[in-house]
Amino acid sequence: MPRGKGAASALSEGGGRMATKGKRRPSRLDEAAAAEIFRRLAAERPDPRSELNYADPFTLLVAVVLSAQATDVSVNKATRTLFRAADTPQKMLALGEARLKDHIKTIGLFNTKARNVIALSRILVEEHGGVVPRDRAALEALPGVGRKTANVVLNVAFGVPTIAVDTHIFRVGNRTGLAPGPTPLAVEEGLERIVPPQFRLGAHHWLILHGRYVCTARKPACDRCAISDLCTFDGKTGDVGAKGPPAAARKVDAPGAATAAPRRRR
Repeated sequence: MPRGKGAASALSEGGGRMATKGKRRPSRLDEAAAAEIFRRLAAERPDPRSELNYADPFTLLVAVVLSAQATDVSVNKATRTLFRAADTPQKMLALGEARLKDHIKTIGLFNTKARNVIALSRILVEEHGGVVPRDRAALEALPGVGRKTANVVLNVAFGVPTIAVDTHIFRVGNRTGLAPGPTPLAVEEGLERIVPPQFRLGAHHWLILHGRYVCTARKPACDRCAISDLCTFDGKTGDVGAKGPPAAARKVDAPGAATAAPRRRR
């Protein structure tokens, strides 16, 4: 394990197996069905964005590290004051671990996360000139940063078409048949093979928002899902016909649907 990796990273970034509910793993969709899925998701949310508030690559990195085992809403509440006090690696080091904890104590695993944020800030200052590297290996060498966090930073901050697989994307990838797999890495590799190039940059956002607001864990809203007729999930809920819900019913009350999610902000 890279230096300084803590519990928060181990809990959120591992390539281990995640639970997949259901009697069987869905069959894998073909390329044509996958292309149609992303065409529809893109039509619903033309400008998908991260729901974490950030101002630059460093504040994004910190927000993503803090988001392990926590909601974006809880992270945004904490970083609202944190980023006013410390929005650069140098200012974070000056703030110190104790005062950092005061800002993030409402977030789970805040002790480990504070330690990781201070440690990664020090490495950024000492080894990268205070700049977040645009390199996967360098990112994953930072305390509290694993493959998923590195993928988010590369995609959102630097426009690299990576796909970060969290619990939502893992669920959607398996349920729909887009990329069935027993581990986050297997799902990521499956998505990389099947997502059309023109949709690769936004795929992470479309899938996570779909999983968060439509294809939810306990009761997926299949009756208002834009891709229900393409999905191979055998536990569909609601009154979903063979051709899926009518286009007029495909309204999703989530950021990026009728309006885009908030832009970068502190």
